[in-house]
Amino acid sequence: MNAGERQRTPWIVGVSGASGTPYAAAVLRALLAAGEHVDLVVSRASRLTLLDETGIAFRDAHWQDDLGEWLSRGADGKPLAFAGDLDAVRYWNAGDLAAGPSSGSYPAKGMLIVPASTAAVAGVALGLSKDLLQRAASVTLKERRTLVVSVRETPLNGQTLRHLVTLDDAGATVVPASPAFYAGATHIQDLVDFVAGRVLDAAGVAHGLYRRWAGDLGGASRTE
Repeated sequence: MNAGERQRTPWIVGVSGASGTPYAAAVLRALLAAGEHVDLVVSRASRLTLLDETGIAFRDAHWQDDLGEWLSRGADGKPLAFAGDLDAVRYWNAGDLAAGPSSGSYPAKGMLIVPASTAAVAGVALGLSKDLLQRAASVTLKERRTLVVSVRETPLNGQTLRHLVTLDDAGATVVPASPAFYAGATHIQDLVDFVAGRVLDAAGVAHGLYRRWAGDLGGASRTE
């Protein structure tokens, strides 16, 4: 594999039906800003959540237009500057089990599931592969690639906790969608970006989404 092929090797981003579509948007924006390529899988349930949270109907035939509209909005629904290259995104229908990411021979850097519903967590932990999102995650695990699961649910019952332990044992990194406040958040987008940044930290992707802890008490209360 030459340098150009390595550069084009994508991250698979799976968006499940959990509430939290702004988290997915923030991760996608940051990946594209970092010059990464993305293979996008949007589950059927997540389309309903996206419509409910943003008013955007994600359509297969117009996915690039709909994705562009989604990424150009902040967590509060207001316009947000976005200059990423959507040509670096390849979209796969969640029902397409013959898609590239369904095979271990398909090159990928790893997979990020954000947000991850408890149903998606269960499906991946049990190896159900009922749709492309779950199948791609199973492939990611069996190929020993990076899998980051950003679960978004509260409270978590024992069954889901056991599924998360199973994923951890299998080599996945579980990153709950739990915003922190030490980075000096002043806007809802700051809280979203913190979670997105922690997902990317787990994947080893460089970003500037939040201010990192530097051991300076009181830093979060200061404006820069």
